[in-house]
Amino acid sequence: MTLTTQGHSATVSPELRPLIGQKLMLDLRYFCEQGKGAQCREPMTSLPPQLRDILREYHIGGVILFAENVQEIDQIVALTSQLHDATEVPPFIAIDQEGGRVARINRAEATSFTGNMSIGASYAKHGTHYAHAVASAIGKELAVLGINVNFAPTVDVNANPDNPVINVRSFGESPDIVAKLGAAQVKSFEQQGVISAIKHFPGHGDTNVDSHTGLPRVNHTPDQIYQQDIAPFATIIKQHPPGMLMTAHIQYPALDDTKILNKRGEKMLRPATMSRKIMHDLLRGQLGYQGVTITDALDMAGISDFFAPEQAVIETFAAGVDIALMPFAIRSTEDISAFRQFMDKLYQTASTQLAISELTLSANRIRALKARFLPAKRRLSTAIAKSVLGNPQHRKVEAELALAAITEVKNDNLLPLAIRANQHIHLIMPDKQKATALKQALQAHSAHPLTVTMSSLQGFNPQQAKSDIQRADWVIAGHASPAQSAAEIGGMDDLATLAKFAVNAKAQPKALEELMIFTQAQNTPTVFISLRAPYEITRFAPYSQAVLASYAYNVDVETDHRVSGPAYTALAQVIMGKAKANGTLPVSIDKQAD
Repeated sequence: MTLTTQGHSATVSPELRPLIGQKLMLDLRYFCEQGKGAQCREPMTSLPPQLRDILREYHIGGVILFAENVQEIDQIVALTSQLHDATEVPPFIAIDQEGGRVARINRAEATSFTGNMSIGASYAKHGTHYAHAVASAIGKELAVLGINVNFAPTVDVNANPDNPVINVRSFGESPDIVAKLGAAQVKSFEQQGVISAIKHFPGHGDTNVDSHTGLPRVNHTPDQIYQQDIAPFATIIKQHPPGMLMTAHIQYPALDDTKILNKRGEKMLRPATMSRKIMHDLLRGQLGYQGVTITDALDMAGISDFFAPEQAVIETFAAGVDIALMPFAIRSTEDISAFRQFMDKLYQTASTQLAISELTLSANRIRALKARFLPAKRRLSTAIAKSVLGNPQHRKVEAELALAAITEVKNDNLLPLAIRANQHIHLIMPDKQKATALKQALQAHSAHPLTVTMSSLQGFNPQQAKSDIQRADWVIAGHASPAQSAAEIGGMDDLATLAKFAVNAKAQPKALEELMIFTQAQNTPTVFISLRAPYEITRFAPYSQAVLASYAYNVDVETDHRVSGPAYTALAQVIMGKAKANGTLPVSIDKQAD
């Protein structure tokens, strides 16, 4: 792409500033007045004047919100109103509210559901019902908060059991089912006035590297790519094209084997985000997508380890991508001058390397999408927001999906448990929070008084655990694989135990296996529950007489006396015989688990 600004390489053309600004989406996750810079961890919950001025001066097209920004309903409504009023052109206000393990808004207030793989598990019996119902509820809740873009659904086909970042965020391993469920969600989100952004094109499902921490590479043949990775995107674009589509920071040599020079002076394969062959020729030319494209976050290691911020932005724009997501972090007042320098470099480089005609086409796509979904002025109501978020109807759908997803993978005449008065169950769970949620759910659904003891895999006294197992009538063991990230682990009560009996996260599966082997030696009947990706069932099923999969473990309510979440209630209903497990596995596992 070449200069078409005709002689204005030294001074930036005035028309370039709004064109570039509308193509940027900033994160304002943290902000400190002074002194902390990149170390700032003070959540930005109200728009400071300095950031308001930046948004306005640079014609910034949108912002993405994180959990730190969306802490409670009054505050969220006030913040989105401030963001809307800060810019001349209404801004995209985006969030990752996929449901399940990726849900930014406080789970006690917003309905977060049990996620895409649980929807996939419900498909055989319920078709697209829950895809529609979940997206409709999430869309309604976002719309009343003033959030107009949801980076969802994830339509990656999870074909790799070792995928550390997608797994249960995927509907499953069937491209056809992923496409049907994804299309249903796009339609329902956008019927509620929230722009849907399908992700991560051309597919993040068959990777064993997280692009947050590295740069994955997919070595599929072209046939495999078209039949598996791209297939859901192609179908959705044809049936119900979404307002947005998000790129993947992944190398696909069969689609583009050209090289790019990185900031270390090394030649490397172009990531899809920076590939014109993929983002323009394939996506727009072959697949016919005419909507707005947006990068995955440019601060992820898959990009930031190899490219300076301005190079990353220019390369994505040159590839034909419309919006650069999180191109430069502003964390404090000290960062504002650095941001101004970044923008000056961007203008200068864009004026010599990008065609104004193509930037204008991109701006027109953005403008058209905003005209379609973003009202010029909208007054939000906290009263309405409070009546919509987490309302009884949405919670009912959440509970129904959680139950519809529960999958019975194995049952040697153990389930439902035949509980008599004062019997004893010992739980082995990933942490105390999850153990408490299941304990309370089991006791609530038991027809008789029930003793429940607990071991947390984060830290437990081995002798006490073995003593509890020896006294138990049943053992129920739960595990979540891949290992949880620090952000997902709850249970402050675990800290005292952790200090004395801490179990390293990588050692926890082995610790669980040893406890299950001990249980087997006692001839104690055992139920194993896969709380996340069900591939782990292969390892733990041989020590169990019954195996269930829930695809979710999130806790929505945590008080001094109560810990609960929809998956635990559903599991307890199945274990106690109050409901049947009607889900089916959306991915293949080793048949030794049968």
